[in-house]
Amino acid sequence: MILKENYNPKLHQKKLKKLAEFVVKENFKHHTNNVPRNCKEDIELVYDEEIKYKEHSNIFVAKDNLGNIAGTIRVLKWNYVDKLPIEKIFGINPLMITGYAPIKPIWHIGRFAIRKEICDVTLFKKLVVYGILEICKDENAVAFAEIDSKLMRVLRLMGIQATIIGESINYLGSETIPVCFTYKGLINFYNKNKKLIIEEQHNSKLNKQNVLVSNNNLA
Repeated sequence: MILKENYNPKLHQKKLKKLAEFVVKENFKHHTNNVPRNCKEDIELVYDEEIKYKEHSNIFVAKDNLGNIAGTIRVLKWNYVDKLPIEKIFGINPLMITGYAPIKPIWHIGRFAIRKEICDVTLFKKLVVYGILEICKDENAVAFAEIDSKLMRVLRLMGIQATIIGESINYLGSETIPVCFTYKGLINFYNKNKKLIIEEQHNSKLNKQNVLVSNNNLA
């Protein structure tokens, strides 16, 4: 059974290291079938970024019934000051895409990874729904992401529309593409799949204290 957990990384910096390790290693496993010995630097870079973003981000972690991480996704609301990964990696300033006036709510979706041994379409969709939840609350919202080319094809088949905004590069073992999402491109997928998280959100509200205790045991 796959269990969903959610935590605020402001309180869990040690867990961010495990998150970074999971994301980096699973990316390499998926795309190269091998975790390079020198991936420690990649893990540190991901960890350092998430520490920097922690005040404005929300991370969702799925765990199996043994307590092992099964999947992750992180959504970050941009403060218009920090450099987002899309600018660090591709040199793309989000405001050059969205325009400076009026300033739109800008989000970044990242750290999407599922353990290679798991083949669970429901888990995949559930993590995506959590990742786009905030964007689908505002018709003016825009989100950016760096997506593996294979994942890009899967998302399109599922009905998610993404605009490619730059040339692809090799990143964490795969061809990675910079993309932009809009409310219109996400809302159909969200409406079709939001039922996957409604029950979890309802239970979370009814039993908030237990959720907080569970969050303390995520990693």
